[in-house]
Formats: sequence, C-alpha cells, structure tokens
Amino acid sequence: MSRQQRDALDAVLRSAPRSERRPTPEEQRSGFAAAVTRPAPEGVVTCRTVLGGRPALELEPAEASGRGRLLYLHGGGYVIGSPDTHAGLVGELARRTRLRATSVDYRLAPEHPFPAAVDDGLAAYRELLASGTDPRALVMAGDSAGGGLSIATLLAAREAGLPQPAAVVVFSPWADLTLAGGSIRSKESADPIFTEADVRAYAELYVGAGDRAHPLASPVFADLTGLPPLLVQVGANEVLLDDAVRLAGRAGADGVEVTLEVGPDLPHVFQHHYGRLDEADAALERAARFLTTRLSSGRPGADHLKPVH
Repeated sequence: MSRQQRDALDAVLRSAPRSERRPTPEEQRSGFAAAVTRPAPEGVVTCRTVLGGRPALELEPAEASGRGRLLYLHGGGYVIGSPDTHAGLVGELARRTRLRATSVDYRLAPEHPFPAAVDDGLAAYRELLASGTDPRALVMAGDSAGGGLSIATLLAAREAGLPQPAAVVVFSPWADLTLAGGSIRSKESADPIFTEADVRAYAELYVGAGDRAHPLASPVFADLTGLPPLLVQVGANEVLLDDAVRLAGRAGADGVEVTLEVGPDLPHVFQHHYGRLDEADAALERAARFLTTRLSSGRPGADHLKPVH
C-alpha cells in the first residue's frame, strides 16, 4: 500500500479551513456536501424513492445479481450528510457486491434529535421485510454515525421481534456518544479531521441533555446478543478508534461473529477515498466479500453472489 498516498491524503484533510466560530448546522451541511460528495460510479443507476416514510436513494449496479439487498445509513454526526453526499461510497459498495442498495435520508439533528434517526432506520428496515425481502437476503452497512445507527437499528429490530439480516458492515462507527474512549484524546493530534470538541458538539446536537449512554445512542453499552455477523473497519489515525475497538469487543463478548480491521495511518472513513487510496479499494473489496459470503452461506441458491473488482 502507498505511504505516499496516505501522506498526501493526510495533508489534504489537514488543509481544510477551520472557522473560529462553530458553523450553523446549515453551514456544516453545505460545506460537507461540497467537500465529500462523489457521484455514483459509472454503471450504477440511481433513482429517488421512499422507504419507511423517508426519502431514499436507490443505487443499482449494471451487474446486479437480482438477489439480495443492501440497506445503507450514511454518516455525518447525525447532523450532516445525505444519500447524495454518499452516493459514490454506497454506489461503489453496491457495485462490488452486485447488490441493489437503498440509502435512507433519515431525519437529522438538531431539528430531529435522538431517537428520530433510530426510528427512521427501523422503519426502513421494517418496510423492506414487510415488502417481502428475505432477511437472509438482506445486509446492512453504514459509516461513522451511520455505523452506530446501523447497530442501533438492529438492536431496535431485535426488540421489536424482527429477524436480523445476513450481515452488517460498519466503517469508523461512532458508537459512544459519552466520549469515554481514550482515543478521543490520545488520537487528536493524529486525526486530520476531528477534534474532541467537534465530536462533543455533534453529541450535544443529537442527544442534548438526554442519556448519551442509552444503548440506542451508544451501542458500545448495549447487549449485542443475537446480532448478525459484523465487520468493523476503522483507521488508526482517528479519534473514534476506540469506539470501533470497543464495539467489536462488546460484540465478541456477546457471542456475535465479529471481524475488526484497523488500518495503519488511515483517517476516519478512509473508504470514501476509493480510486485514489489503495487501502480504500482493498477495504471495500473485503467488505463486499464479507457481505456476499454471508448472503451465500445464509440462503440456498445464492452461491453465485461474488464481489466484483
């Protein structure tokens, strides 16, 4: 893997201007969209839809297998981000898995604080099942806050008596809104994107004076028993490193099949940089293989589902 690529990316991320005052949510949303939005990859067709009562973006690769579905929950601290900002990342994962993906535009804080996002995630998941999607043919993924939200959605589904999907992948999950992980402070100088204050501000907007240790806000404190096979990918150079490590540890302790991957010298959700960072492409390939393998093992007749390069 290329040290030159990693160093160049770190320099670019550190060069982003930081305001002396904290931007409004609207300013953060527009700035984030301008900075990270990538279009869906060539050969992936997108269309607007509605799922669980919320707007959503459907992404279908040209080589879609016709079987299996991917439900994606985007990142952005529960305050910013959308299916449009993540069309490139989700489309790339859809292309590599050959699965039709749906990315949900769940409600954002502070206009819609916790547990609105969890309610929307659960509603989307519930509608997929109600419309006839076999849970053994369904996988989930999410990044950052969307990674924590993916786990929270599955916890809510478990409590509602719904079956679990075949597998779930989370990229750099934000899984502890109490900010108890040691890396929040120890990795601050290594992280080219976030400071502890940044993460704390998002937590305040999402949960406010509520219980930040609530299992659906901070899944590191949840009983994860019964959740599906889980892949956690995280960069070593991020303040949320310990969120990922502790989430994987909690899952393992609760009997969940879990794989943890820590990428040396990599930033938050480095998978966004596919096509220009070798580690991002390799991680997405492993994530695709993880998902399609679980689909294949979970139901008859699905052995043809293989990730594409």
